Amino acid sequence: MNSRLLTILLVSVDLLMSATAWAVFYYYRKIWVEGEEFTTNESFYYGIFLIPFLWFFIYMVQGTYHNVRRLYRLKIISLSFAGTLIGVMLIFFLFLLDDQISGYKQYYKSLSLLFGIQFTFIFIPRYIIVTWIVGRIHTRKAGFKTLIIGGSDKAVDIYNEINELPKGIGADFVGFININGVDRLLEDRLPYLGHIDDVENIIRVHNIEEVIIALESSEHDRIKHIISRLEGGDVKIKVLPDMYDILSGTVEMSNIFGALLIEVNADVMPVWQRIFKRVIDVLVSVIAMVVLSPLFIILALMVKFSSPGSIFFTQERIGKNGRPFYIIKFRTMIQDAEKSGPQLSSSSDPRITRVGRFMRKTRLDEFPQFINVLIGDMSLVGPRPERQFYIDQIAEIEPQFLELTKVRPGITSWGQVKYGYAENVTQMLDRMKFDLLYLRNRTLSLDFKIMLYTVIIIFKGAGK
Repeated sequence: MNSRLLTILLVSVDLLMSATAWAVFYYYRKIWVEGEEFTTNESFYYGIFLIPFLWFFIYMVQGTYHNVRRLYRLKIISLSFAGTLIGVMLIFFLFLLDDQISGYKQYYKSLSLLFGIQFTFIFIPRYIIVTWIVGRIHTRKAGFKTLIIGGSDKAVDIYNEINELPKGIGADFVGFININGVDRLLEDRLPYLGHIDDVENIIRVHNIEEVIIALESSEHDRIKHIISRLEGGDVKIKVLPDMYDILSGTVEMSNIFGALLIEVNADVMPVWQRIFKRVIDVLVSVIAMVVLSPLFIILALMVKFSSPGSIFFTQERIGKNGRPFYIIKFRTMIQDAEKSGPQLSSSSDPRITRVGRFMRKTRLDEFPQFINVLIGDMSLVGPRPERQFYIDQIAEIEPQFLELTKVRPGITSWGQVKYGYAENVTQMLDRMKFDLLYLRNRTLSLDFKIMLYTVIIIFKGAGK
């Protein structure tokens, strides 16, 4: 069964069980808690049809339905417990708190009854489904299409190790590719699919879901370059650890029978935070465009009368997953400032207008990008988007820069707060370090801190 069908199955079971749980809760609450005779009314039927969708929303935000095929029993236990606990508290304050009661003990009874019924009805079918999924993986009846990068003895060793495990870990090997065009020792075991130069196309054609980089851990530069090319997509990346990785605690094992591999986690932000991040992006952008509309008009007039040319400046930038889009800013330079080709600006750039210099220091030129945020091209916080012209130059020096194109770019970023506008490729590389740190530590709290410092820069006029 594919991922979409499994997700539909899990959602359908959750909705059905949540409706049943609410009906059972309603019945026992009338009999056991309130001591009344059970009768159906409008609130009963409203609950049957509406409450399940509230539970669905909670579980969805929690990330329960994200990548269902990779769920395991311990995770579904924790997800079910935490989600049910949150939902019970929410339902209590929304629907049960204003009930007429004879004493506070009835509240405690209602809470414990609702939690016990909902958790039982939700958890049992979920556990059965996940046990079935895990069982098929362990017996190698199902798995994830896996590609091995490397064709040397190390690749042969990891292939044999995984195949000889007492339980399958989900690796359904499709084939291998090599690095140097020579090592093809796996060819008698797996199909040879090509060279590393064509890895993106191979992954797309063969619908690869997992990649194992079977190189010596001492080949750090080569491994780093491969990871930079592959990160950000739907493919899970695993590498072989060296002793330093093991001792430093970077090797994470979720399966005690699994092979010794490090899973490269490209997105450390939990699913629920990613959802709320997008919600916050939209809400803040709408509020900003409404509340700050008088300021927008004033800024537009200042730009219009500062020098001949348009009010807004648009330019193609590279967004999430390499998708180009047009960024919108207030114009801060003279018209046709780049008629001789792409050029980075400096603090003393003669092309910057007097009004533009003020707007750059206060970041006011970035305000129109709320439009980019609303339409989904950008986020409030994320690595600043660059032009393909400069991305190509920087990637030749530092391939990790490509990782910054795997997430939605932002109006402001950690690197922007630290460095402001980059004046040359060297400064772009310096700024990149902070944006990579942001990428590895993304949380809503870090986003709020970056936004706070950005606001401080705006009021101080301390931007570069």
